[in-house]
Amino acid sequence: MISAVKMFANNYTSAQNQARQDMINQRYNEIYSHELAHQRAGGSLAGGIVIERDKNGIPIGGHVPIKMPSLDKNNPDKTIKDANTVISSAMAPMDPSDQDFRVANQARQIKFQAQNYKNNHQQNGNKLNVIA
Repeated sequence: MISAVKMFANNYTSAQNQARQDMINQRYNEIYSHELAHQRAGGSLAGGIVIERDKNGIPIGGHVPIKMPSLDKNNPDKTIKDANTVISSAMAPMDPSDQDFRVANQARQIKFQAQNYKNNHQQNGNKLNVIA
Protein backbone atom coordinates (compact mmCIF):
# COMPACT_ATOMS: atom_id res chain seq x y z
CA MET A 1 0.00 0.00 0.00
CA ILE A 2 2.81 2.41 0.83
CA SER A 3 4.49 1.90 -2.53
CA ALA A 4 1.22 2.71 -4.33
CA VAL A 5 0.93 5.98 -2.39
CA LYS A 6 4.53 6.85 -3.20
CA MET A 7 3.97 6.03 -6.84
CA PHE A 8 0.85 8.26 -6.92
CA ALA A 9 2.77 11.09 -5.20
CA ASN A 10 5.68 10.74 -7.62
CA ASN A 11 3.33 10.77 -10.62
CA TYR A 12 1.51 13.79 -9.24
CA THR A 13 4.77 15.63 -8.68
CA SER A 14 5.99 14.62 -12.12
CA ALA A 15 2.75 15.87 -13.70
CA GLN A 16 3.06 19.14 -11.78
CA ASN A 17 6.66 19.56 -12.87
CA GLN A 18 5.74 18.85 -16.49
CA ALA A 19 2.86 21.36 -16.38
CA ARG A 20 5.19 23.97 -14.87
CA GLN A 21 7.83 23.29 -17.51
CA ASP A 22 5.23 23.50 -20.30
CA MET A 23 4.06 26.87 -18.95
CA ILE A 24 7.65 28.14 -18.76
CA ASN A 25 8.36 26.97 -22.31
CA GLN A 26 5.19 28.56 -23.66
CA ARG A 27 5.89 31.87 -21.91
CA TYR A 28 9.51 31.82 -23.08
CA ASN A 29 8.44 31.18 -26.68
CA GLU A 30 5.90 34.01 -26.60
CA ILE A 31 8.43 36.49 -25.25
CA TYR A 32 11.18 35.27 -27.56
CA SER A 33 8.95 35.63 -30.65
CA HIS A 34 8.04 39.18 -29.65
CA GLU A 35 11.68 40.14 -29.11
CA LEU A 36 12.82 38.36 -32.27
CA ALA A 37 10.46 40.57 -34.30
CA HIS A 38 12.16 43.64 -32.79
CA GLN A 39 15.62 42.27 -33.48
CA ARG A 40 14.96 41.33 -37.10
CA ALA A 41 13.37 44.68 -37.94
CA GLY A 42 16.13 46.58 -36.10
CA GLY A 43 18.92 45.15 -38.23
CA SER A 44 22.35 46.49 -37.39
CA LEU A 45 20.89 48.93 -34.83
CA ALA A 46 19.50 46.09 -32.68
CA GLY A 47 21.38 44.11 -30.07
CA GLY A 48 20.82 40.66 -28.67
CA ILE A 49 17.61 39.31 -27.19
CA VAL A 50 17.41 39.41 -23.39
CA ILE A 51 14.78 37.30 -21.62
CA GLU A 52 14.07 38.39 -18.05
CA ARG A 53 12.98 35.83 -15.44
CA ASP A 54 11.53 36.11 -11.96
CA LYS A 55 13.13 34.55 -8.86
CA ASN A 56 11.49 31.22 -9.75
CA GLY A 57 13.00 31.12 -13.22
CA ILE A 58 9.74 31.94 -14.99
CA PRO A 59 10.12 34.24 -18.02
CA ILE A 60 8.37 37.54 -17.31
CA GLY A 61 9.59 39.84 -20.08
CA GLY A 62 12.33 40.68 -22.46
CA HIS A 63 13.98 43.38 -24.46
CA VAL A 64 16.27 44.05 -27.37
CA PRO A 65 18.59 47.01 -26.98
CA ILE A 66 18.51 49.33 -29.97
CA LYS A 67 20.75 52.21 -30.91
CA MET A 68 18.56 55.29 -30.85
CA PRO A 69 19.76 57.81 -33.44
CA SER A 70 20.64 61.36 -32.57
CA LEU A 71 20.40 64.33 -34.89
CA ASP A 72 23.40 64.25 -37.21
CA LYS A 73 23.51 67.74 -38.70
CA ASN A 74 26.08 66.60 -41.25
CA ASN A 75 23.82 63.80 -42.43
CA PRO A 76 20.16 64.30 -41.48
CA ASP A 77 19.14 61.69 -44.07
CA LYS A 78 21.00 59.02 -42.08
CA THR A 79 19.24 60.17 -38.92
CA ILE A 80 15.88 59.88 -40.72
CA LYS A 81 16.76 56.43 -42.05
CA ASP A 82 17.90 55.19 -38.64
CA ALA A 83 14.81 56.66 -36.94
CA ASN A 84 12.61 54.81 -39.46
CA THR A 85 14.45 51.58 -38.62
CA VAL A 86 13.88 52.13 -34.89
CA ILE A 87 10.19 52.87 -35.49
CA SER A 88 9.82 49.72 -37.60
CA SER A 89 11.64 47.67 -34.97
CA ALA A 90 9.54 48.99 -32.11
CA MET A 91 6.29 48.28 -33.94
CA ALA A 92 7.35 44.94 -35.49
CA PRO A 93 5.65 42.55 -33.04
CA MET A 94 1.98 41.82 -33.50
CA ASP A 95 1.43 42.93 -29.89
CA PRO A 96 3.54 46.05 -29.24
CA SER A 97 3.89 46.93 -25.57
CA ASP A 98 3.58 50.36 -23.99
CA GLN A 99 7.38 50.54 -23.98
CA ASP A 100 7.43 49.71 -27.70
CA PHE A 101 5.09 52.65 -28.37
CA ARG A 102 7.31 54.94 -26.26
CA VAL A 103 10.43 53.92 -28.21
CA ALA A 104 8.63 54.47 -31.53
CA ASN A 105 7.42 57.90 -30.41
CA GLN A 106 10.92 58.90 -29.30
CA ALA A 107 12.29 57.87 -32.71
CA ARG A 108 9.50 59.83 -34.44
CA GLN A 109 10.54 62.96 -32.52
CA ILE A 110 14.15 62.52 -33.61
CA LYS A 111 13.01 61.92 -37.20
CA PHE A 112 10.90 65.10 -37.05
CA GLN A 113 13.91 67.10 -35.78
CA ALA A 114 16.07 65.74 -38.60
CA GLN A 115 13.42 66.53 -41.22
CA ASN A 116 13.03 70.07 -39.88
CA TYR A 117 16.78 70.58 -39.81
CA LYS A 118 17.09 69.28 -43.34
CA ASN A 119 14.24 71.47 -44.61
CA ASN A 120 15.59 74.60 -42.91
CA HIS A 121 19.21 74.11 -43.94
CA GLN A 122 18.93 72.93 -47.52
CA GLN A 123 21.23 74.68 -49.88
CA ASN A 124 20.15 75.73 -53.32
CA GLY A 125 22.20 72.92 -54.80
CA ASN A 126 22.86 73.35 -58.50
CA LYS A 127 20.71 76.46 -58.93
CA LEU A 128 22.47 79.46 -60.32
CA ASN A 129 21.78 82.82 -58.80
CA VAL A 130 22.43 85.13 -61.71
CA ILE A 131 21.58 88.79 -61.52
CA ALA A 132 21.21 90.17 -65.03
